Amino acid sequence: MFREMRRKKQALSPEECEEVLERGSSGVLAVLGDGGYPYAVPLSYVYADGRLFFHCAKAGHKLDAITREPKASFCVLDQDRVVPEEYTTYFRSVIVFGRAGEIKDDAGRRTAAELLAQKYCPEESAEGVTAEIDRFWRTLCILELVPEHISGKEAIELTRQRG
Repeated sequence: MFREMRRKKQALSPEECEEVLERGSSGVLAVLGDGGYPYAVPLSYVYADGRLFFHCAKAGHKLDAITREPKASFCVLDQDRVVPEEYTTYFRSVIVFGRAGEIKDDAGRRTAAELLAQKYCPEESAEGVTAEIDRFWRTLCILELVPEHISGKEAIELTRQRG
C-alpha cells in the first residue's frame, strides 16, 4: 500500500524516525480539504505512545477535512541546511501516514493536553498546566494521528558523514 523508498541508503531506521518525531517542535499536517484539494497546515504536536497529538478549535477546515476523510500525513523536517556551494541542502525528515480523528473521551483529551503542555511549557508547574487546560477545556479539541506507516530520509551527504 505504501511506496518503497527509492534511495534506500538514505532511509532512516525506525528508531531514528522516532527520535526525529520526539525532538521536533512542528510539522505539516496534510489532509483532503474542500473540493478535493490537499489542505496542509503547520502545527505544533507531541509524539507519545506511538501516536501524534495536536490541538485545534472545535470547528474549522482541518477538523471538517478529518471528519470527512481520516487518512492524513504529517511531515516533520528535522534539518534543512542550505549548502549553496554544492547546490543542495542537507536535509532530514520524517513522514507519518495514518488516520486522524478527534479524541472524544475527557481522560484521553486531558492526557494529550498535558503531554502538549509538558513539551512546550516544561518549566510550568502542574497547577499552572491544569489551570490553563481548564481555562480552554470547553473549546479544546484534541486530534490524534495513529500511524500506519512511517518513513524517514536524509541527504546522502548526512548518510556519508555518519559512516
